[in-house]
Amino acid sequence: MELQTISEVTKNYQISTRTLRYYEQIGLLQSLKKEGYAYRTYDECSLKRLEQILILRKLRIPLKEIQRILQSEETQVALNVFQGKIQELSNEIWTLSAIQRVLNQLVIYLSEHVEVKMNPEYLSEESILQVIEALPVTKNKLKEEPTMNDLNLADNYLSQLKDVRIVYLAPVSVASIHCAGGSPEYDTGNELRKFMIQTNLKEVKPDLRHFGFNHPNGLKPDGSDHGYERWVTIPDNMEVPEPFVKKIFPGGLYAAHMIPMGNFEEWGWLTDWVRNSNEYEPNWGDPDCMNGSLEEHLNYINQYHLSNEEIDKSLQLDLLLPIKSKG
Repeated sequence: MELQTISEVTKNYQISTRTLRYYEQIGLLQSLKKEGYAYRTYDECSLKRLEQILILRKLRIPLKEIQRILQSEETQVALNVFQGKIQELSNEIWTLSAIQRVLNQLVIYLSEHVEVKMNPEYLSEESILQVIEALPVTKNKLKEEPTMNDLNLADNYLSQLKDVRIVYLAPVSVASIHCAGGSPEYDTGNELRKFMIQTNLKEVKPDLRHFGFNHPNGLKPDGSDHGYERWVTIPDNMEVPEPFVKKIFPGGLYAAHMIPMGNFEEWGWLTDWVRNSNEYEPNWGDPDCMNGSLEEHLNYINQYHLSNEEIDKSLQLDLLLPIKSKG
């Protein structure tokens, strides 16, 4: 198998360069610098590892657990992770099945009394308990041997977001730090940490918020022109030292979805949700800056003193996609 560049891998495997770079940052994946190639590349071994990661993500295995599985030669490690996931899914299936059965019984009951005026007592705790007691014992009918197509269909269904929030961000002054090339996420993170400490911003602005975004996304196959910009909100009258730049964020309306650090494939899920919405549509901005999309680093005020690696272990991000009402 021929070596593949970052751009080839992202195209062939339908993942973002941000996701690929993050997998490298946390040690899940390795790229190579080969003689005769101007860019970092991925060999057959790395691509097989990537395929394993993507399959495990479709099975909803968290990245931390994927690291445990792929970095261990002990079969028992994978077995423990899979058994834990099975138990988690079993609990969810049992819970959702119980709700479904109650709703089905209510539909049957109300269908038989459709000519009668709706009585609030139908939805009282006592009435619901009577419905539950009348439920027959049923078994789930699942295929004995699910196929890869079944997994892909399940993945597509579960990728349809149901927890999107619509939020308005007010205009605010921000201190901006930007780096390109190398590891811009980590480089800007280190600069922002120093800024937080030097300015005592936690005390000056206890309601501070922290946002970040790719700037630019980068076009070169090795990612050398990829950049990242971070903002932290500051008081309007505050001046900032170089290399920071003071800016005014104009605010706006956003579709928001929270992820644990690393689940960047969910950007695609959020984009699909907006495009399929009956009420909203994308309100894209600068294409060099993720089209105006933002990543809010939640609870940053209590984590800024930690290293980038420590923050990544517990970080939650709000993905924020700019939107506007249709019509």
